Formats: sequence, C-alpha cells, structure tokens
Amino acid sequence: MKYIISFLTILFFCSACEEYLDLVPEKDIETFGTIFETRKGADQWITTIYSGLQNKALAGPIEAPGVSGADEFIASEYIRDQTRAPFYIAALKIGDGLQMSQEPLCAVWTDDGVYKYIRMCNTFLDRIGGVYDIEKVERDYWIAEVKAVKAFFYFELVKRYGPIVLVPENIGVGASIEEMKQPRSHVDTCFKAITNLLDEAIPDLLPNGQRPFIRKNYFCKESALALKARVLLYAVSPLFNGNEFYGNFRNKNGELLFNSTYDPEKWRLAAEAADEAVAECERGGYSLVSERANRNTKLLNVMDNIEWSTLVFNHNNTESIFSVLPVSDYSFAFLLPNNDGQDPFNLGVMGPSMKMVEMFYTENGLPIDNDKTWDYAGRYQLSKEKSTVYKDVVLLDEDVLALHLRREPRFYADIAADRCYWRRGPKVNMSGYEVKAYRGESFGLRESRLVSTIPQNICGYWVKKMTCSDVETFLYSMNMPGEQNWPIIRLAELYLIQAEAWNEYEGPLVDKKHVYGPLNKVRVRAGIPDVETSWISYSNTPDKVKTKEGMREIIRREINIEFAFEGHRFWNLRRWKEAHKELNSPLKGWNVLGENARSFYNNFEGPIEVWGKAKFISPRDYLFPIKSEEVLVTGCVQNPGW
Repeated sequence: MKYIISFLTILFFCSACEEYLDLVPEKDIETFGTIFETRKGADQWITTIYSGLQNKALAGPIEAPGVSGADEFIASEYIRDQTRAPFYIAALKIGDGLQMSQEPLCAVWTDDGVYKYIRMCNTFLDRIGGVYDIEKVERDYWIAEVKAVKAFFYFELVKRYGPIVLVPENIGVGASIEEMKQPRSHVDTCFKAITNLLDEAIPDLLPNGQRPFIRKNYFCKESALALKARVLLYAVSPLFNGNEFYGNFRNKNGELLFNSTYDPEKWRLAAEAADEAVAECERGGYSLVSERANRNTKLLNVMDNIEWSTLVFNHNNTESIFSVLPVSDYSFAFLLPNNDGQDPFNLGVMGPSMKMVEMFYTENGLPIDNDKTWDYAGRYQLSKEKSTVYKDVVLLDEDVLALHLRREPRFYADIAADRCYWRRGPKVNMSGYEVKAYRGESFGLRESRLVSTIPQNICGYWVKKMTCSDVETFLYSMNMPGEQNWPIIRLAELYLIQAEAWNEYEGPLVDKKHVYGPLNKVRVRAGIPDVETSWISYSNTPDKVKTKEGMREIIRREINIEFAFEGHRFWNLRRWKEAHKELNSPLKGWNVLGENARSFYNNFEGPIEVWGKAKFISPRDYLFPIKSEEVLVTGCVQNPGW
C-alpha cells in the first residue's frame, strides 16, 4: 500500500522544524541513522509528527468538516464560491451533500495526510533506541508522547472512515505488491488498537503540571486519559455499536467489518474511562472556567466565563485539556462583522442558523418550547426587556424580538443577535456596542440586494464564540493577547461523557451522582438551574428528567449547546445516527434586506429559508469515501454507498 511504505526523511519535514536543516550534512541527504543518533534529531522528529495536528481538515477552526460541515453555520454565496485558500472551505460542500469519491472533500486518508504521520510515528518508535545522548526516563516519555499522538491519528481516521488499515509497523521498501495491499481491520479491532496505544502511553506520560512549557501542545497524562474516554464513547455509540446499516459490510475476503450486535457493556467502559480522566484532571488542577468576575453584573460575569472556556491564549486556560496551535488569523474574518465597512479584513460571511439560535435554553435552563414561563408562541413578535439583570446584554425598554429575551447566558455569550450587545473592545461604557442588523444599520447589509461577489451576512446573526470581546474588532488578529490555540478537548466534555455514558448504562436514578452530578457542573457554570430544578419546576414535562430516554434527549441537547460551533455536532449527529434526521432541512434566518423590524422579521411570521441545499444521504454519508484511485491501487474495499 502506497501510504505504508517507508520513506526518506527530508521529504517530509515541514517549516515547523527548520532547525532540522542544520542536521543535514553538506551535499548529502540525512539518513535515519544520523537523525536518530542524537537527542536533538529525535526531538525534532517528534515536532514534525505533532505538526500533523495542524492539518486544517483535522482541527481547522473553520476548515475542518466538524466546524462548517453540519447545520450550525450559514455561509454566503461569496465564501461558498471561493476556490482557493485561505477562503476556500471544502466542508461547506459536505453539508450540501457534495462529498465525492473521485476527489474526496476534507480527505485525510492520503499519502500526504494522516498515514504519513502514522508512518513517522512508527519510524520514531523503531529508531529511538539508537539515540545515545538521552536518559531512559526521557526516552520512555517521548515514546509515550508518540504513541498517544499515533492513537489520535488513528481515531481521526476511524471517525471519518470507520474500519481502517492499521499500521503497527512500517512495511519495508522491498516488500512485494501483495504485502503492501493490507486489508481494513474490523472497527472493534481499530478501537482496541487505539485504546491499547493509549494504555501503553499513559503510565509514562507526565501530568500537565510537571511537563515543560515547550511541550504544552503534546499529549500529557490527563489529555491521553481524556482522549481514551472520547474514543470509548465513540466505540459504544450507535454508529459503531450494533449498527444495522453496515451489517453486511465486508472486506474482499468476506470478513465482516462491523458488529451488528449491540453491546451495552461498552457504555460502562466509557463511563469508567471518563471517571478516571476526570479524577486525574481535577487532581492536576484542571477546572471549568468560572472564576472571572471583571464585569459590572452577574450575568456579564457568567458570559465572560463561558467566553473564556474556549479561549486558549498561551495555554492559560484551566479547562483546555488538549489544544493545537494556532487558530489561523483569517478564521476570524469569516465571523467578525464588518461594521460600516470599517475593517476590510473582517468579512462576517458566516453566521449561526436559526436552528442553533433556537437550540439554546431559556433563562430557566429549558428548551424554548418546554418552558411554561416562556412565551413560545409569541417568540417572533416584538417585546421589551425592563429587568436590569440584562443591562448591557439586551437593549432595555426598546423593541426587541421576543426570541432574544430571557435566554440562557450561553445564548448571549455565543450569538450576536439584533438589539443585543456585543462587546468588541476594552471600553466599560457599552454605548456603541449595540447589534443593529437591519439593512443600512451598523451591522446590517449595505447593499440593496444579495450578490455573490461581495462578502455578506445572509442570516442576520453573528457567532461570538472563538472571539475575544476584550479585543477591538478593527485589526482584531493583530491585537489578540497572545497566540490563540484551538481547543480539541475541554473538561466540560469529560463531564458530559460521564453523564451520557452512565445514563445509557444504568439510567439517571440508580446513582444520581453519575448522571445529574457531572451534567450539573456544566449547567452551573452556564448560569442555569440544575437539571432537576429546571425540569421539575418550570417544564411542561417534569417527568422527562427521570427516565433514561428523557435524559438521553436532555444530555444530547446539552452537548449541542455547550459545544456549539466548536466542531462537535457534525460528529455527534453521526455517532448518534441522527444525521439523516437533522441535516436534510433548509437553513433559516431573517430577511437581511429588511430596513425595519417588520420587513427584517418577515412580518413577524417566522424565519425564512436562506439556504436550501443542505443534504445528507443515509447511510452513505455517515462515513467518508476513500479516494477511488486509492481503492483501485491498494485493493482496499470502499465504504458502502461510494
């Protein structure tokens, strides 16, 4: 197989480790033996391996399929029509059902994709024993770092492709063609290979607090345990655990690649792994961001905590367990508004769909259609907010859409809605920070029609998440307080893995600490009541919180809200086997050509369709295609439907 063959090193070193060139003898190509003769060469090899995490298809804040390939964002024609980096976003086409096997979008099963770095991991593990100037403790630690990142690469492949080709060691250059044609492994075998690598790595990894700062973007003990919990959660989820879609999916030799029998015991394994990861993280000083109190009101402080839960500057975040560098500057251009044309670098071409706007809870911590104190029927009418609780959050004593009133703090922290405030700098006085979205207003469209040749916001909302409200919008990326990481795993995720896995294994009432306990940690930080208080005191269906089925729906919605716009929903809808139900609906927003409330809000009759091409073909789109040329060359079986 092309991507398993051993390779010469210099071809694969990237700009992240330019110092490597210092090791190359004059007029010569460096050999493996030379590189792995010294500690410096081996360390730079690890640097190159970890540079693979910068692949935009894996962890790009806009480019990765998880972020922009689902139904969270609405993008204008301007950005959809781009064909070149940095503005080309292939994942948007995945959301429109335009994935293809000839030239797959966001592909990582390639010679220059993830398998390249898996080969590099194998080379390191095979050669590290030849380094003479390194102590055994450090060698074992480096081996653990490489095994952990190899597990991560394997997992990213399994998320996309299901059964993959496992590469325990590289195949030699002199191997026959038949030896290179390795078959895909059963998906359970793939998950086992991933957890085995993590189990081997964890004992030798240093806790976060003991590792040097220079290795903060590498795996530590806590992040490896967290990854194991996530891996086991996926392994037990409906897509991989007893999935009838793939009951007859086989290798060419007839070997089944999926198990069609559901195994509930896998939920226990995931729950226990999450418990272990949480215990290690809390012991190591990780905590939810909840201590910030610099604003003028309680609500603003809660919003500030929520905002900073995903902002990772120079690793200064107690909640970020694993993150990668850097968030590319132009990512902010897609999100930040171009107020009155003041900043040509901000395009504001991607905003949240109405589905996400309505996903967030009421102030009582309930879905808007299940809170008996909230006027769901009147949500598209104008109303006025008088409570000073919402000072500097919502415009007081002015006409505001009822949908934007009395919502939970995460709504106001994550979404910029009309007639609400969006703090865009260090000033205390909020005057001038009003979001006014009608055509001709500060945030509104300046053109008289929608065109594909000009950057435009076409939904009437903006996403605040991933941006820092302390930084001026103008020249935003130049004024950030340091290099910004992209969070891959947050502590909040581990709490919600605990809640989901224990609920599926034993239900909510066997041990309330298992399900309600971790869920409520996330809710308390979010500034909403605990789950029992919300549902029993304010809900139209108070018994929902007492059943496994009811809590399943509650926990899944909590996950969708807490990790909105972070790249989780795309994958969660697939692992839950809910994507075909959710990703075939038109995306809605407001009439951005409207110059007043009545026209902007569609005569108060509800949102309008602004993008109607969303498409998900089931079961085909649950797994990515392998490039058809790769299938022909390697003899690998293609995923069903492709």
